[in-house]
Amino acid sequence: MALPRRTLPALARVEQKLDSRHISEVQSEVREKLLAAGLQKQIRPGARIAITAGSRGIGGFLELLAGIVEAVQLAKGKPFLIPAMGSHGGATARGQTDLLRCLGVNDRSVNAPIRATMDTLNLGRSASGAVAHLDRIAAGADGIIVLGRVKTHPENTAGIASGLLKMITVGLGKQIGAQQAHSHGLWESVSAVPQLVLAKSKIIFGVAVVENAYRQPVIIEVIPARYENFREADERLLRQAKPHVAKIPFQELDLLIVDEIGKTISGSGMDVNVIGKWRVNGGKRQPNYKRIVALSLTAGSIGNGLGIGLADFTTQRFMKDYDPAATYVNLVTASEPDSTTREGPLPLALANDREAIEVGLHSALAGKAPRICRIRNTAALNEFWISEALIKEAKQNPRLSILERATAPRFDKAGNLNLKKF
Repeated sequence: MALPRRTLPALARVEQKLDSRHISEVQSEVREKLLAAGLQKQIRPGARIAITAGSRGIGGFLELLAGIVEAVQLAKGKPFLIPAMGSHGGATARGQTDLLRCLGVNDRSVNAPIRATMDTLNLGRSASGAVAHLDRIAAGADGIIVLGRVKTHPENTAGIASGLLKMITVGLGKQIGAQQAHSHGLWESVSAVPQLVLAKSKIIFGVAVVENAYRQPVIIEVIPARYENFREADERLLRQAKPHVAKIPFQELDLLIVDEIGKTISGSGMDVNVIGKWRVNGGKRQPNYKRIVALSLTAGSIGNGLGIGLADFTTQRFMKDYDPAATYVNLVTASEPDSTTREGPLPLALANDREAIEVGLHSALAGKAPRICRIRNTAALNEFWISEALIKEAKQNPRLSILERATAPRFDKAGNLNLKKF
């Protein structure tokens, strides 16, 4: 059955000026900071040191891991990587290893092997009621270095959010630890669980990273392994990270086109701090993006399409990459007392990009001059495309520049946009 559609108008390419300052030599920076912090005094020759590798694709991820590996080797230790990503990768050791390989992490790129398991060591019940779990391979190592990015979280933008404490709780806790944390209140558990883990494990340092809006490291700190140190760093660096958070510079849109979503971009596939928390929690529609079309799933998500339920329309192409098992285990693991399951189920899935976009635009019931923005993903907002209805507003914003005049979007014979040529 043919659905009512509205032709997508011409779009202009726009640049958003964001702070681009960053650390140019990431690998050497982290290596030297670890050595300066006394890594050589912390480990004996031949000590097996586990290094956490998460699933988000931190800016400079390979360089960060390689720098930590080098520091351990210079201290005469034997480094290896462990996937630290809760229930991602389908909550299997192979899936989590595959996810790291999709991010470019392998024996050659970082000069250290990956050791993966979903088995954990039970460390006891924390003050939140959540049982603290620790990756069993990490628990058997002679030392652990926790690498974590400090940034706002879809659920939390103040105090403790994504950072070292969350990496310990959810990342090192694997699927069972993540489930315990969420079911007893995520942020209460992120505060409580690391107190047990740090007291009962061999964590020796945290490496905390803050990114700019281009996903490049701007701050790298090495934190001695004490709960008070990790908490202070998480809270302080979150304040320093906030100025680097980019937003779409329009509060009202008829249609937002998102080329890709995925776990490598945000825990919720699309960062709700960008698209509007009301899509999860209800409340005031700010920003008010009437319809969202999500076109594809990142390869590094390994089928986990969590967050697609926040969109109104998607494509058959997305459906082919969407793995219900990988998505559902993450969704159920992340269930909290007051949460919903709306982030997991598929929205209306149409034949191709053109149909999804045009049906979405019709559904928005926009006026003669629709307000449309097309972005690559919610973590890449330095460039995007806008309809002519937004050009006047863009020209009045000193942070925006028109790079290319408005032209009709080009679809291939299958009706899809070229997502590699944004």
